[in-house]
Amino acid sequence: MSDLIKIAVDAMGGDNAPKKIINGIIHNHRHYKNNFFIIFGKEKEIIPHINNKIDKKFYKIVNTENYVKSTDSPLEAAKKGKDTSMWLAIESVKNKEADIVISAGNTGALLVIAKLNLKMIENIDKPALSALWPNKKGMSVVLDLGANIECSAKNLLDFSIMGASLYKSLYPSDIPRVALLNIGSEELKGNETIKETFQILNNKKSTDFNFSGYIEGNDLMNGEVNVIVSDGFTGNVALKTAEGTANFITDELKKALGGNLIGKISSFLNIINLRKFKKRLDPRLYNGAIFIGLNSPVVKSHGGTDYIGFSNSLSVCSKIVSGNLIDKIKSNI
Repeated sequence: MSDLIKIAVDAMGGDNAPKKIINGIIHNHRHYKNNFFIIFGKEKEIIPHINNKIDKKFYKIVNTENYVKSTDSPLEAAKKGKDTSMWLAIESVKNKEADIVISAGNTGALLVIAKLNLKMIENIDKPALSALWPNKKGMSVVLDLGANIECSAKNLLDFSIMGASLYKSLYPSDIPRVALLNIGSEELKGNETIKETFQILNNKKSTDFNFSGYIEGNDLMNGEVNVIVSDGFTGNVALKTAEGTANFITDELKKALGGNLIGKISSFLNIINLRKFKKRLDPRLYNGAIFIGLNSPVVKSHGGTDYIGFSNSLSVCSKIVSGNLIDKIKSNI
């Protein structure tokens, strides 16, 4: 038991909970036997989905009748008190009963309750919402994706260090290459905050990451850098644009290949390549945003994903804990 990674799971968050959450746990357990799940939620609704599917030595259920609704404001969620599944799951990390917490529930509520319970890492002013994006050469860490609309140069510097630490915890053998998302690659481009951050990072001597300057939006997927840093407003726009573009390309490809007999024949002849293409753009494989900057890691699964997407978020949890993310941030900040 002591060697298992303890993951606190809010089973009542997101669409089709708790069924989807429990099915995600079952799917994850088939591939990874090093996780122990502390499941918070309505026991009578959870048991029918998990009974006899996983050995009881790999999970326990903490019965909670109350939960945070998707329509609750962050303030309403906090006022509901300490008996919701989300609050208790986060609190279990605070009390060292779990190593990490995950929820597919209300994002705003999760961020507020996490900040109330877990507090900030010393010398970090603001937490950031980060995620993994696919690129031509592998994966990139992108942050901030919406937690902070306005940021100072100090915030962007902190995000750079935290993002590099996150990448290093997931891919230990690589030296991260960090870039600032900007409107141009020239040193004089951008607002005063981003230019100040550029100067700080350019003069910073670090053995933990290499600073690669600016990156423009059209180069995000090239794979030349591993960590992409921006304020939350810009990062969220980039995220939604990328998601919309991927959906547009997929839909148009379906129309082109299914619209007539020639398209259908072409689709049949290229079935293996099309499956690879579909898998590469499958958002479920990249599910799991990481809220970093707090004294314990918090993972946010997309509320609308299915059990496979939630299972992948659980895998992110395991990698973060195994990679000692928090220790890396504290030693580098």
